Amino acid sequence: MITAALRSATKRFGSAIALDAVDLELRTGETLALLGPNGAGKTTALSLMLGLRRADAGTAELCGSDPRRPASRMAVGVTPQETSFPATLRVCEIVDLVRAHFASPAARAGLLARFGLTDVARRQAGGLSGGERRRLSIALAFAGQPLAVFLDEPTTSLDVEARRAVWAELQAYAAGGGTILMTTHYLEEAEALASRIVLLSDGRIAAEGSPRQLATAHGTLEDAFLTLTQGAE
Repeated sequence: MITAALRSATKRFGSAIALDAVDLELRTGETLALLGPNGAGKTTALSLMLGLRRADAGTAELCGSDPRRPASRMAVGVTPQETSFPATLRVCEIVDLVRAHFASPAARAGLLARFGLTDVARRQAGGLSGGERRRLSIALAFAGQPLAVFLDEPTTSLDVEARRAVWAELQAYAAGGGTILMTTHYLEEAEALASRIVLLSDGRIAAEGSPRQLATAHGTLEDAFLTLTQGAE
């Protein structure tokens, strides 16, 4: 089954082409990592699949329908690349606010514990560190017990210990049948989590395959990244 897809999707911003006739499928039950240099089109691809932007040509699908339909979005959770929270709201209040949008939300205590937020549950968002804010933004993606999560650079600003803890949660979610689409600049992260990798360069797909397939073809995953995205801005 296909959870989300782009069909010959093109997106321009002025004279710049962010995506150029891209065909991309997120298969149910897989962990797909989008890799590429800055400006390759990773975030734009997520935005089209989530209905946050409209393709200039081609189509996007989410859960078998138009991603701009609210019903299509209810089955997914999202962590955007950048997030902000009302400074005076407490962590537990933010979690409850998001949970209230779903008919069968995840339990608050369990959600806080999974992402290491129990000790800061009563702290105002304005007093959180960068890493704590990032862990909160990831936790919110799981508030509605989603069938799939879309994570844009999820572990940016996390230290090594926190990153590994998030990896463990994502691996457990995937092992339980969850579907993940993530972007990352950390090749180690893609190797640890992804069942399939798509390399984007200049708005086009340069290569795709499992981490092992790409590494075997080019020596290492880093070599594949450097070779296939060479010259991309």
